[in-house]
Amino acid sequence: MPRVLVVNPNTSASITDLAVRHAQAALGAGFELVPATGRFGCAYIGSEACFAIGAHAALDCFARLGEGCDGVLLACFGDPGLFALREISPVPVVGLAEAAMQEAAAQGGRFSIVTGGARWKPMLERFAAELGLAGALASVRTVAPSGAQIAADPDTALAALAGECRAAASEDGARAVILGGAGLAGLAARIQARVPVPVLDSVAVGARRLAAALAQAPRRALPDAEPVPATGIDAKLGALLR
Repeated sequence: MPRVLVVNPNTSASITDLAVRHAQAALGAGFELVPATGRFGCAYIGSEACFAIGAHAALDCFARLGEGCDGVLLACFGDPGLFALREISPVPVVGLAEAAMQEAAAQGGRFSIVTGGARWKPMLERFAAELGLAGALASVRTVAPSGAQIAADPDTALAALAGECRAAASEDGARAVILGGAGLAGLAARIQARVPVPVLDSVAVGARRLAAALAQAPRRALPDAEPVPATGIDAKLGALLR
């Protein structure tokens, strides 16, 4: 049975549990999921500073818990540490934002993102550009509550999320909308009937894309690299760098 490390690079175990539950539903019973919550950093990632710390926390999670896992699901929309994880991991690594953006673009062109926290807008616009998808991104719309707040009280946020998704379709020309964030897992299905275009759940999309990656290329040889001395980081992460 494939083992999947589900990395939540913030320190909120409740968000990890939510992501694991919905990833398991998307993957089915044939996968074992290993939860990993950041042991340092921010309770919720919603700024550039917390994002940078989260990238380190994601690497630390992989160094501590990744042994014996067949794949990694980076369960934070925005994907802090995604490319660094791929550099040091011999198994597939899938991030929620990259997977959902690629899926949305493949469904028919322009897409929008709806998520919690205003500071995410420029961060996600930059990430879309890094992926070569700036031209396909119709808009990033945010609601005031953070993803963590939405996860704690999803019923209160449903109307606002649905409204932004409808506006993305009617005003921004989106052919699909991503409901982005581990804290928003499961809510796409709850608002789909109120939105005239497909609403994608980033956790479900990421999980399915990881399953496809495991079926195609389960493991790779890491390229030779010059060892890099490191100071003041966890010994297991330092060993990966060496």
